[in-house]
Amino acid sequence: MARSSSLATVHLRRGKEESLLRRHPWVFSGAIDHIDECETPLAEGAIVDVVTRQGDFIARGHYQIGSIAVRILTFEREDINEAWWCRRIVAAKQLREALGMIANEQTTCYRLVHGEGDLLPGLVVDIYGRTAVVQCHSVGMYHSRMLIAAAIREAYGEHIEAIYDKSSQTLPFKADLGAIDGYLWGRAAERDCTVLENGLQFKVNWEEGQKTGFFIDQRENRDLVRRYARGRKVLNTFCYTGGFSVAALAGGASEVVSIDLSERAVKLAEENVRLNFGDNVRHEAIACNAVEYLKDIDDSYDLIILDPPAFAKHHKVLGNALQGYKKINVRALQKIRPGGILFTFSCSQAVSRELFRTTIFTAAAIAGRKVRIIGQLTQPADHPINIYHPEGEYLKGLVVAVE
Repeated sequence: MARSSSLATVHLRRGKEESLLRRHPWVFSGAIDHIDECETPLAEGAIVDVVTRQGDFIARGHYQIGSIAVRILTFEREDINEAWWCRRIVAAKQLREALGMIANEQTTCYRLVHGEGDLLPGLVVDIYGRTAVVQCHSVGMYHSRMLIAAAIREAYGEHIEAIYDKSSQTLPFKADLGAIDGYLWGRAAERDCTVLENGLQFKVNWEEGQKTGFFIDQRENRDLVRRYARGRKVLNTFCYTGGFSVAALAGGASEVVSIDLSERAVKLAEENVRLNFGDNVRHEAIACNAVEYLKDIDDSYDLIILDPPAFAKHHKVLGNALQGYKKINVRALQKIRPGGILFTFSCSQAVSRELFRTTIFTAAAIAGRKVRIIGQLTQPADHPINIYHPEGEYLKGLVVAVE
């Protein structure tokens, strides 16, 4: 099919097509030689063709202003229309069906679309019961949100009752789209939804909560904490909704303390603990600075969870981020009881698995403890990693035993 004359054409500088030929889904602004605009001026979010310096077609994607200039949607000459969106959403749903996520009576929340991992860069869709929550991270995806909603409805039919757009905080600030969160279709029966994760109950509020309402990516790692928690006193730092705390109590922890700087997060953690266990459980939630709290815990805990927010959202602040990870891990490793277990994580895309492991090695050396790795953790299968886009492996963690 001939290239559509209605699309602007992005010409790459000589030699800059190599990463695209290896199917990496981003075109950086520095790789662009020039852009041939079509009849109308090129607008952010428009679909463009990407070609070599000589004009040979490579890919088609969303144009945006910034370091990442084009996010690739397809390496084929195909129309990005309603049928195209339906095919991509159906493909994402079929993968989750193969993973056993759909119609799962023990787990009713999962990620349907994980950006580049589902060949839809700039888009996240999470499912909470019968509600889909959409987050657009690019202008192009935001402009396509109604097509995305229609594709979700087509794929799920009556099994979805509402589609909520929560893109106002994830879109590029300079795009100035005036985005307001709200329902694209339908309306959930309740503002707060109770979902199941491995048989445990959690309240989710996609309108006011962080991300899309819940950190689905830690599902399997929470289940691992559940396996290790029996008889242990557990400290869950940066607890947010208390997911790790609930898992530890379900696993038979003798006591759990949940720490978060946010008063609201602490109340959510308490609510989720109460939802699963009532008031007859040894759980304390404290609103305070987790880094400061770690200073004075002595050897009170024999299982500690460090799951901080992303210290480095881009490479410019990587050095400071690594210092932050090192600091909190040194304190935890110094204070944990002999025979204790530390779960430590980074969700910073800019921090590679190797760099994170080196940082924990340095922290262990400073702490002067005998430390062995007993588990290497990542994101679950409903957060797939495009093999051509290793940056998609953002969540990494280690489980270490400390003598």
